[in-house]
Amino acid sequence: MALYFAKIYFTFNNQSSMALVGKKAPHFSAGAVINGEEIVEGFSLDQYLGQKHVILFFYPKDFTFVCPTEIHAFQEKLSEFERRNTVVIGCSTDTEETHLAWLNTPKDNGGIEGVTFPIIADTAKTISLNYGVLGGEYHYSVDTKTWSFIGTPIAFRGTYLIDKEGIVRHESVNDFPLGRNIDEYLRLLDAQLHVEKYGEVCPANWEEGEEAMLATNEGVAAYLSKN
Repeated sequence: MALYFAKIYFTFNNQSSMALVGKKAPHFSAGAVINGEEIVEGFSLDQYLGQKHVILFFYPKDFTFVCPTEIHAFQEKLSEFERRNTVVIGCSTDTEETHLAWLNTPKDNGGIEGVTFPIIADTAKTISLNYGVLGGEYHYSVDTKTWSFIGTPIAFRGTYLIDKEGIVRHESVNDFPLGRNIDEYLRLLDAQLHVEKYGEVCPANWEEGEEAMLATNEGVAAYLSKN
């Protein structure tokens, strides 16, 4: 009697990976375009350790639609991030050459000409995978002992606030059609800087200059009694 065996698959969903908040940001070394014009190799976040906070954001693809609006919005607020001793870094799965071509395309033609912060080329897709933002799923077949990828292997709109010690303090991920609010990342950065400086915690809707509170029963009682 013939025996028939069904193929068995294990599925790894990138979005189900554990949150990175409170953990060391995954290390990488990759090509990038800096200053809007120069291709460099071996770009890494290590250069900022002990020096600067980092906003690392992923976007799906060059020469697309929502992406340039976000990239220009980050550039427009770049001086505000720099005032907070923070660098902004973009990343997609496109090549360095595609990044450079887009950077040389005028804004009124859908390009990102004038953008000066680094843009990383995650061509191996390992950075997006390690940060948990690569779209699609990996499937492993026990029958064939091979992995296959199902879906679109480009990055969702993930954003990470990383402190000077390389620890992730905030992460958020938007689906492809949903653009980010850049001011919210400035607010979160202000909150993180306040926590670091004063040791207080920041309540809901907190903004720079407003009252924070001590992380104690007395602290929350005092805050709620006035708010």
